[in-house]
Amino acid sequence: MEFLPTTATLVQFAIATIVIAITPGPDMTLFVGRALSEGRAAGFACMLGAMTGIVIHTALVALGLSALIVASPEAFFVLKLVGALYLVWLAYQAIRHGSAFSPGTGEARAKRSFFANWATGLGINLLNPKIILFFMTFLPQFVSASDPDAPAKLFFLGALFIPLSLPITVPMVIAADSFSALLKRSPRVTRVIDYVFAGVFSAFALRILMTQAR
Repeated sequence: MEFLPTTATLVQFAIATIVIAITPGPDMTLFVGRALSEGRAAGFACMLGAMTGIVIHTALVALGLSALIVASPEAFFVLKLVGALYLVWLAYQAIRHGSAFSPGTGEARAKRSFFANWATGLGINLLNPKIILFFMTFLPQFVSASDPDAPAKLFFLGALFIPLSLPITVPMVIAADSFSALLKRSPRVTRVIDYVFAGVFSAFALRILMTQAR
């Protein structure tokens, strides 16, 4: 079984992956937010959860199950609604409890467990239409439907998405953690950040609801 696509296909896929990675989205907002509030380890835990979601998306595409969701407007609407509600809940959490640091204390808020952060990253990724549509409708374009090795090539390309996106996502998490010490000294600034993250999550929730399956 030949799982390696052609060089031209790999180059095209790499370019598409970089564009997806540098486009701001709920995933990146979550990584940076958790790195600011709970440290670098929390940001990377969320990132690991999102990478797990990428593996699941890849498996769905390779097995042909994801096409059922795209073909069903009702199923896609439910998926969008759940994703939007999840982001609204995160926005509420940012305003109610703070997404950065507790104002006036100079101390980081109580840290979530590794699993909690991982699960949040997984949930955000699985419900992110940008990623869903990329894997459901765009990824298959890099493999011919008549290719007997199509499933293996889809798995390879989907897995390749992870190392190609890491050089973009990892530095942002590291920078957020390094910058956190400065933010802790200014409660007003950190509270503004809480509202900014809440606004960003709310905006993404609106975009999710407006995302079309086709």
